[in-house]
Amino acid sequence: MTTSDIDESVRAELNQLRQSIDNIDAAVVHMLAERFKCTQQVGHLKAAHHLPPADPDRESRQIARLRQLAESAHLDPAFAEKLLNFIVAEVIRHHERIADESANGTGAAGA
Repeated sequence: MTTSDIDESVRAELNQLRQSIDNIDAAVVHMLAERFKCTQQVGHLKAAHHLPPADPDRESRQIARLRQLAESAHLDPAFAEKLLNFIVAEVIRHHERIADESANGTGAAGA
């Protein structure tokens, strides 16, 4: 069965739910973009003060905090942790690049 074979009211409800999903996906992308703008600033601050790109203590606290938030939101905490670990790995990669650029004098001024 395809979506063209289903009742019109079911198709309308499906389309409405999918539109909501699309809106949420757009919001998630924009929220991640804002998050990465902030973490880029953190990376530049760390590089300027010769701080390490990773902060395992902060990451542990964030994971515990996110797991609690996930539980209260009825989201699988393991999924939330995997998502945060993925994001943190990307942030650390950016911080390492920023530190390398700063050390080599190749970073964009004021970025």
